[in-house]
Amino acid sequence: MPPMSPKPPNADPASDKPTLDSLLRAAANGDREAFRALYEATSAQLFAVALRILKRRALAEEVLQDAYLRIWQRAGSYRRAYGAPMTWMVAIVRNGAIDVLRRRQDHAERRGQDGGDEMAALADAGPDPFALTVQSQALAALLACLERVSEKERRCVLMAYYDGYTHSEIAGRMAEPVGTIKSRIHRALARIRDCLDHG
Repeated sequence: MPPMSPKPPNADPASDKPTLDSLLRAAANGDREAFRALYEATSAQLFAVALRILKRRALAEEVLQDAYLRIWQRAGSYRRAYGAPMTWMVAIVRNGAIDVLRRRQDHAERRGQDGGDEMAALADAGPDPFALTVQSQALAALLACLERVSEKERRCVLMAYYDGYTHSEIAGRMAEPVGTIKSRIHRALARIRDCLDHG
């Protein structure tokens, strides 16, 4: 591991603060001070994403801790083609939060209990298109496919998969019935998947 530098390197020349890109690059080289600065700059927003999905502070804190461990371990694999650093980190947090919901749902089902509305609101058959931001360099194709759906569909999908809102929360924000939101997201995801599959 390279020696720790007293301050994160590669500061943005237009500011005294380093960019998230430069902090990720420094963290990839083992710079713990840069990683701490990255945490301080992003943890509040990422925690909000986890809390919005999980609704429980303790669970959100666990997901956030695990997410930053993954970010530390994967910092060297980040590429700008995956999207902006915050988009990449939000995807890691969101996927971790949904994994927790799925495990809790499975546990509840084994005990004969209701799996909960939150998982039902977020779950969708088939692969999550937004996992592409972490798993591949197909973000450009994903964004192009997003442009092919209507503005309302795109807004609903982004609120659900980027911001982590449930269907009920989206319905409240858009002042529309939950059924309309569910149908809109389902229709948009089908079009996005078809676009990704066939171009």
